[in-house]
Amino acid sequence: MPAVAIVPAAGKAERFGSPKLVADLKGEPLIDWTLASLLDGGVARIVVVTGSDSDLSKSKRLKDSRVTVVINPDPSRGMLSSIQAGLATTDGDPILVLPADMPFVTSSTVAEIVNACVTRQRLIVPVHQDRRGHPIAIPNAICGAVLAAPPTSSLKEALAPFRALGDELPVGDPGILRDVDVRGDLIA
Repeated sequence: MPAVAIVPAAGKAERFGSPKLVADLKGEPLIDWTLASLLDGGVARIVVVTGSDSDLSKSKRLKDSRVTVVINPDPSRGMLSSIQAGLATTDGDPILVLPADMPFVTSSTVAEIVNACVTRQRLIVPVHQDRRGHPIAIPNAICGAVLAAPPTSSLKEALAPFRALGDELPVGDPGILRDVDVRGDLIA
């Protein structure tokens, strides 16, 4: 099975002050950078999970045939509920999870994470300067447990029983740690 990515994109962006995922980043909507890093990194398909009130119409990448949009009916339950909504609609090995507001991850890092997960058949968490980041790669065999977790818990909690089946992957990409919460985060 090819690699698939789940991109949680149902947050309200309250700290940002306006629709964050379509904010301009070097002439393109922020979310397009996130999607490009995944597609260019070898992910075969992406499931973007939004809220019912999300407006991502400025995104060109959402029109790519490899990208599907799924609605999380109740994103107030937390990010895990969006990940579960995406998992329920797709199958892949591995499944990568990359929040939509992380446009600075490089495609070469995505490829490295996919390759490590496929080769090792283990949960892969990228690490930069001793800090864990995203995207996380989840082998297909573990996805059922993520789907069964209470949607109000976190991905970290859902994956806790599998920690012994996981590897940290040191990467040289500081983008795995950089999300966008406020406008100032868009500045390099």
